[in-house]
Amino acid sequence: MSDVRHVLVLPDREAAEEAAQALAERFGTDEEPRIVRDALAGEDDAEDAQWLVLLRDDAERLDPAELDTFAGEWDGWREEP
Repeated sequence: MSDVRHVLVLPDREAAEEAAQALAERFGTDEEPRIVRDALAGEDDAEDAQWLVLLRDDAERLDPAELDTFAGEWDGWREEP
């Protein structure tokens, strides 16, 4: 089993926290996802940050297309790690 990670990019902290909570309900994930603030290059303003939800998927059972649709519910998207 590999250390597959899914990275969901969300527009703000509130969206990231809501999405992280909903992941377990929707996909039955076992591990708590990590939420990380990602400042945009060259920007010091806290307003100019994206929030990342990092999710392990050791069993590779999460469908990337479904995760992309899921992130879109919060105006976000999934990136390849």
